[in-house]
Amino acid sequence: MGGTSSPCASCKLLRRRCSPDCIFAPYFPSNDLCKFAMVHKVFGCSNITKILKNVPVEQRGDAVRSLVYEANARIRNPVYGCVGIISKLETQVLELQMQLAVVEEEILSIKMQQEFIFTNGGT
Repeated sequence: MGGTSSPCASCKLLRRRCSPDCIFAPYFPSNDLCKFAMVHKVFGCSNITKILKNVPVEQRGDAVRSLVYEANARIRNPVYGCVGIISKLETQVLELQMQLAVVEEEILSIKMQQEFIFTNGGT
């Protein structure tokens, strides 16, 4: 991706020549500058490089997607990041479980009323 074609988003943002073996080129295409800018702002270039070098090539795409997600979460919520999102979702799950329990209780109550009416002949 580097070399003669347009530089990747990383090299474009950092204003450097994109080499053919640029570690960022497969994951940060030149037309998606925002994605790299966000990850760079949160993690920094050297940390992104270290992370990608320590991840097997076949898993780097997933690593980049995780970095982008975490960077986005950190920009929206600098204190909690992904943990804030997870905590919020856990709270929603608990609230929905409580609502479900109430509805199940109401359904059981209605079924019992109907069964009582049916067995007592409507009296």
